[in-house]
Amino acid sequence: MAMDDDERPRRRSTEGDFGAASLLASESLESYSLDELDARIALLEAEIDRIRTHRGKTAAHMLAAESLFRPKQP
Repeated sequence: MAMDDDERPRRRSTEGDFGAASLLASESLESYSLDELDARIALLEAEIDRIRTHRGKTAAHMLAAESLFRPKQP
């Protein structure tokens, strides 16, 4: 089941703090079953894909803005 973008936290990260990712990285995995670990991996892989897609769109937007506002060469 996928989360809508509106349901995701909007917290901005500060240096060294990546919001929910920082919390996930520090969480103990000892109590999870194999099925729960597999489900968690699938969820995190889907989130990585979502982030990569957004990063690509952001990079394309930045390139377009740079080319539009770049000073003209004489």
